[in-house]
Amino acid sequence: MKLNYNKAEFTASYGKFSQIPPSERIEIAFAGHSNVGKSTLINKLFNRRNLARVSSVPGKTATINFYGLDNIYFVDLPGYGYAKVAKSEKERWSGLIGGYLGSDRDIRLVFMLVDMRHAPTKDDVQMINYLIDTEMPFVLVLTKADKLKKTAREKRMEAFKNEIPCFEDIHVVPFSSMTFEGVEELRSIVEDVISDDNEEETEE
Repeated sequence: MKLNYNKAEFTASYGKFSQIPPSERIEIAFAGHSNVGKSTLINKLFNRRNLARVSSVPGKTATINFYGLDNIYFVDLPGYGYAKVAKSEKERWSGLIGGYLGSDRDIRLVFMLVDMRHAPTKDDVQMINYLIDTEMPFVLVLTKADKLKKTAREKRMEAFKNEIPCFEDIHVVPFSSMTFEGVEELRSIVEDVISDDNEEETEE
């Protein structure tokens, strides 16, 4: 099923999990460390410049943001792991992310973003382990891929095998907002998820 990504619209932001209304559509979430490029990825996916607000200040997305398109919500989770915020704020973010991922919402897929240039953080590994342990479908998106030359990129991909649990069994998509690498593959993954949903409805 082809989606018209240009028609995606911002729907709502929530600062607490308890504020989020019950799930009414299938949901695809974006998770990752502060400043890993979630907002940038969302804008590229939807071919829009400012649908998701991009900030040079890490930890700026302190809410769960919902974007609607057809029968899907695309859900931008707060970036985790930013050190320069109060402990109470970190706990609120953690409650938002944990509350959302641990809920009974119809989460079909998580795009888990990791900066390709560096080893994953402790928080990244913890999140990946959580997704594996809860058997939540996810795709690993390696952002800022254009920043690495071929040899450095190959070295990082090799290093990830030891740094990321079950790396060789995970669907991995290198992504660049500058070259658009990975955009079409990510769109096709989204469309596969939607197609599976439509097939289930037909069978019923």
